[in-house]
Amino acid sequence: MIKVLHLWHCDSPRFGGGGAASMYRLHFDLRKAGIESKILCDHKTTQSTHVIKIPRWTKILDWPIKLLTLPLGLNDIHRISSFLIKCYDAYIQAEILHFHGVHGFINYLALPALTKSKSSVFTLHDMWCLTGHCAISYDCDRWKIGCGNCPYPNAIPPVLRDATHVEWKLKEEIYNNSNLIIVTPSKWLTEKAKQSLLSHFPIYHIPDGVDMETFKPLDSVYCRSLLGIPQSKKVLMFAAVELNQFNKGGDLLLAALNSLPVSLKRELLLLLLGNKGEALAEATDIHSINLGYVNDDGLKAIAYSAADLFVLPSRAEAFGLVALESMACGTPVVSFRIGGLTDLIRPGITGSLAEPENAKELSDNITQLLRDQYLREKMGHMSREIAQNEFSSELKTKRHIALYNQIQ
Repeated sequence: MIKVLHLWHCDSPRFGGGGAASMYRLHFDLRKAGIESKILCDHKTTQSTHVIKIPRWTKILDWPIKLLTLPLGLNDIHRISSFLIKCYDAYIQAEILHFHGVHGFINYLALPALTKSKSSVFTLHDMWCLTGHCAISYDCDRWKIGCGNCPYPNAIPPVLRDATHVEWKLKEEIYNNSNLIIVTPSKWLTEKAKQSLLSHFPIYHIPDGVDMETFKPLDSVYCRSLLGIPQSKKVLMFAAVELNQFNKGGDLLLAALNSLPVSLKRELLLLLLGNKGEALAEATDIHSINLGYVNDDGLKAIAYSAADLFVLPSRAEAFGLVALESMACGTPVVSFRIGGLTDLIRPGITGSLAEPENAKELSDNITQLLRDQYLREKMGHMSREIAQNEFSSELKTKRHIALYNQIQ
């Protein structure tokens, strides 16, 4: 039996984002398939005995060092407790390490020691591994040549000083002494990885996936009645863990909504899922229902099924898990032509894509689809079919097991 240890800072998407959701679902499906899978994390939110929380006392020396390194613009190298991971039973017993991110969690300087004697997979859920500090580089390509003179020092995770060239060089040295297999969830991120510091590692494209039995089309009338949505309304849905994050494009959505025809606004209801959606709801004159953060996948499926159209106005997405969830529920998606969303949203088939930052084009696409029920329903059927055939959790699990067997 293969023994896998997943590593990320949290086991819940509420605090760990889409990467945590992807990791936990894979962990759950691997265990169903007979793989001995465990998670090692900083923040444990589940009661699972297969999730191990790193003891807080091990980090006692990290904080004094952080007072020195943070002003230098180096965010993670204070985490000397990362070197203790080798002492944990979960690490010792594991045959394969599967990293789902290290920034904000593990000192990347520890990667050579952690991966020296273990086959190690690293799934990229953002661009952090490629850059001198940021998880999202937007239009900046300086990560290809060594960073420095960073145009986005406040991009997540922000730095107090521009030491991005130093961190880029440190990562280069660390990767040259680490044993990693890279996994990317989208074709877009695959191409980025091939142009980066990671290009000398084997790179596998394994798309993310969702449970097609959980995320499936449900009766719209029933779902709306559960959520208190009038049957006469056209429902536009937007979901993210943090709805106010710059990269999620809430401001672009507001601009698009403001450009909608007045007659359509009267018919429309905006359904919001995620933290901090209050400001967004208050800023538009369209009637809104804000469900807040939703952790239950069954309730998410009800919301997707109640919607006529899902909008994802993101400025950056490594994959776009919420878009896939919507598609699996038979609800087409409108977004921008960015990142991993181009794998999922196929114009005229599963939704539409506007040019990045073009809120007017996004608005026009929303208008077209909300006014064309036949096209919406056709796209909804194709969305479900493509999600089932290409992006099921079953396929994702099989592909990971095949990779584990190959590298074990």
